[in-house]
Amino acid sequence: MERTLCLPLLLLFTAAVAAANGGAEINLTSGGMLWSPATEESDLPPAADDSDSDGGFSSLDGMLQWAISHSDPEKLKDSAEAQQQLSPRELEKRSMEIKEIMEKIKMPSDAELMKIAIRDLNNVSTSLEDRHRALQELLELVESIDNANDINKLGGLVAVTKELNHSDPVIRTLAAWVLGKASQNNPIVQQQIMELRVLSRLMKMINSNSLEEANKALYAVSALIRNNLTSQELFYAEAGGWMLQDILNNASLDIKLRRKAVLLLADLAGYQLENADKVEPPFFNDKNLLKSVVDLTASTDLDIQEKIGPFGGSC
Repeated sequence: MERTLCLPLLLLFTAAVAAANGGAEINLTSGGMLWSPATEESDLPPAADDSDSDGGFSSLDGMLQWAISHSDPEKLKDSAEAQQQLSPRELEKRSMEIKEIMEKIKMPSDAELMKIAIRDLNNVSTSLEDRHRALQELLELVESIDNANDINKLGGLVAVTKELNHSDPVIRTLAAWVLGKASQNNPIVQQQIMELRVLSRLMKMINSNSLEEANKALYAVSALIRNNLTSQELFYAEAGGWMLQDILNNASLDIKLRRKAVLLLADLAGYQLENADKVEPPFFNDKNLLKSVVDLTASTDLDIQEKIGPFGGSC
């Protein structure tokens, strides 16, 4: 972007911003833009979707597009005509003021948001509510594979794994969920989390009285060991087969938990079938576990029947 705006773009932008503000007067001073008090937070300009941007609007063009889309055509026309009366000196002044506004309304980048959340988790005085918020923020951010790959560099995985031992079940649940989301189909993060030795802790959480905690813990375990031979070997070493067998045999358990267990078993069996020449098949050598699978074919839950159908036939 050039350091100065061309005349048409500046006039259109200034007019559009004024129109987008409902025709209200805008104070373009060094103090920034003064939006109308009636303006809702949801109406304020969003961050641009630009992978090369650090957040906020990546260019004046992006800011212009937002302003135009939120403006009234008639007010836009009137505002544009008014801007044409500006002298070159006034126009240059407006140009500098707009650049200052862009910097002030710039949103923090994903990396900056992760740093804030991680700092809150590492602060022992952070309230329970703010810990919830920090983990929920990380949960959304790690959906991006780039953010998931960066979270460990920022110290985020260590901070999150510590929360698995928190006294609050919601904190533990969110922490397990973040680990599962970050490691899903991501060998790099799978290895990083496994190196923190949290698999056994997650497996214990599956026995929690909190259904959400148990389900999210099993979700995290599944994400950590899926298509990962090293993780699967550790899972079996931690009596993972027995854990799954107990879940399948206990009809009183939450149906969602049992569905997740069946899905995990199907993944494990499928992976072993695809890599029969590379891995020792502990799953197919466990007769008790296989019996549990066969018994599930009589389940009245249609979702379990669907998942166990082709898998049970291979047994």
